[in-house]
Amino acid sequence: MMEAMMTLPELPVGIWGRVVQINAPPAMARRLMELGLIPGTRVCRTAESPAGDPSAYLIRGAVVALRRQDAGGILLYPEEGGEGR
Repeated sequence: MMEAMMTLPELPVGIWGRVVQINAPPAMARRLMELGLIPGTRVCRTAESPAGDPSAYLIRGAVVALRRQDAGGILLYPEEGGEGR
């Protein structure tokens, strides 16, 4: 039932996932947590820039752009049928 864990930048556009863990330097981890990215949070990759970096993510009702480097330490499980709330 549950798919393999992936990083946030690996999440396909339009798919929801649930954050499991954040592996980042302390300052970046704090910034990501302030944006609402904590374990258990649902997130959707909504768009990717034409160059592929950064990407836009829907997090707790807000759209946030994150660079691949900053989002790469966020581990999550994609959710089946993962659209909407």
